[in-house]
Amino acid sequence: MDYLQKYGYTPNEEELAARIQAVAANLDGLATPEVLKRCFSLMDLTTLKTNDTEASVSKLVDKTNRLVKEYPDYPLPASICVYPNFASVVRERRCSPELHVTTVSGCFPSSQSFLEVKVQECVLAVRGGADEVDIVLALNAFLAEDYEAASREIVEMKKAIDAEAARQGRRVVLKVILETGLLVTPERIARASFLAMEAGADFIKTSTGKVEVNATPTAAYVMCECIKAYYEKTGIRVGFKAAGGISNAKDALLYYYIGASVLGKEWMDKDHFRFGVSRLGNSLMSAIEQKTVNFF
Repeated sequence: MDYLQKYGYTPNEEELAARIQAVAANLDGLATPEVLKRCFSLMDLTTLKTNDTEASVSKLVDKTNRLVKEYPDYPLPASICVYPNFASVVRERRCSPELHVTTVSGCFPSSQSFLEVKVQECVLAVRGGADEVDIVLALNAFLAEDYEAASREIVEMKKAIDAEAARQGRRVVLKVILETGLLVTPERIARASFLAMEAGADFIKTSTGKVEVNATPTAAYVMCECIKAYYEKTGIRVGFKAAGGISNAKDALLYYYIGASVLGKEWMDKDHFRFGVSRLGNSLMSAIEQKTVNFF
């Protein structure tokens, strides 16, 4: 299947560069406290370290809970993102169900295992309390141009997530990570975007943060244009998540305004736009408060 032909979209690298430059050139006057707080509310606060423990995850949740008392005019972040075995820790300690439990699953970050193992991990993540599950596109199939196999894996994981969520009487969001730094070309990024959306992704996400090249403005722009083309053809509004290397307020603003310029303001809420971050929180708070803040 030619996804680019089907959706009438072929990325043009010169046009992409010019449009990104136009967005970047106008950022200085856009860093208002209101927009910075909006970016703060779109964060999936993330800890995905080999040495994560129940105590370290609990500490992150407790810090986030303190925001309500210490910074009452701040929104909560959208979620806390952890390995699936820590889902219950976040669920039990969070101050509000508005602070979602996000887990990576499906043999993150490489997606190199048996489909049965990936599916079962997704089920266990939902059983542990995940509100959102982030999985990785099977690059072993996608890069071999076996698009049917790559799609089938997403479909099977989504089916399992939906079934377990339905059993609990709730809905769980599925985000599919494309690992755009390993896809390299805008055309591949576009094909992966359309494949993931067709397979049932509620969000498409740039990166795991675990490879050499993670989120880039070019990847974000292509993915947002694909989301727009998919919406125009299907009426289905898929979300976008930028993740990997977004560590300061200026980065966040660039991705925020790429999303706003391509998709429109109606996309710029936590149901449709996210940042996957481990360091951004303090930078945003420092920009809002106009002084150095080390809250997280």
